Amino acid sequence: MHHSASAKIPALILGLALGCAGQPSPAAGAELNGDAIPTSQGDLIIHPINHATFAMAWNTNTIYVDPVGGAQRFAGLPRPNLILVTDIHGDHLNPETLAAVAGPTTRIVAPAAVAEKLPDPLRAQTTVLANGQTRSLLDITIQAIPMYNLTADRLRFHTKGRGNGYVLTLGGARVYISGDTEDIPEMRTLKNIDVAFLCMNLPYTMDVQQAAAAVRAFRPKIVYPYHYRGSDLQKFKRLVGDDAGVQVRLRDWY
Repeated sequence: MHHSASAKIPALILGLALGCAGQPSPAAGAELNGDAIPTSQGDLIIHPINHATFAMAWNTNTIYVDPVGGAQRFAGLPRPNLILVTDIHGDHLNPETLAAVAGPTTRIVAPAAVAEKLPDPLRAQTTVLANGQTRSLLDITIQAIPMYNLTADRLRFHTKGRGNGYVLTLGGARVYISGDTEDIPEMRTLKNIDVAFLCMNLPYTMDVQQAAAAVRAFRPKIVYPYHYRGSDLQKFKRLVGDDAGVQVRLRDWY
């Protein structure tokens, strides 16, 4: 009897620590760490998580991009005020993870193809944006940018109009999140981008040559390769070069 009673106490503590979902969730009052990029309304903090998933903090807001991988991956991070989802593939969209990390007041922005796959409570929190549309939420202007494949043998992966890249304007800074795409004209003609998150992996998106050529075309001040599994980042950095005014920041996303 003594043993079973004492065993229940750690189990109860564990249960409380893990929360109702049975695994840790984002924490209230936690702070995000990472690179700090100045804006007119405080620093933008960049926090890589895994592959296509990352978090940013700005002006009391926490933003998650494509949260997947289960609640455990976000344990100890602040709960998001805003979640951006780019596409329907499993490395960008996982409704269970989304439900675990979103609070009741979290705003979600996603394309229609993503919203259709969400359970009703999450769909009610979702603002649907089509390519080219713009909305302002939480003092952040969010523009949906096309993301799609160009190369013949990759066209089946991402059709134009299904997914969204995003350009965020916050505190005067412009942040581009590519989503899964190749070096499309809509990317190459972007203007005044301060920070770009650029995908590069084959066969689903683009190779480092395409990515570097695009960066040299639209010239963000800072570029972070992400979604880069298997890519030669040093080659990407070499190809971008030192003469385009672009700072390449290589960080660990895996």
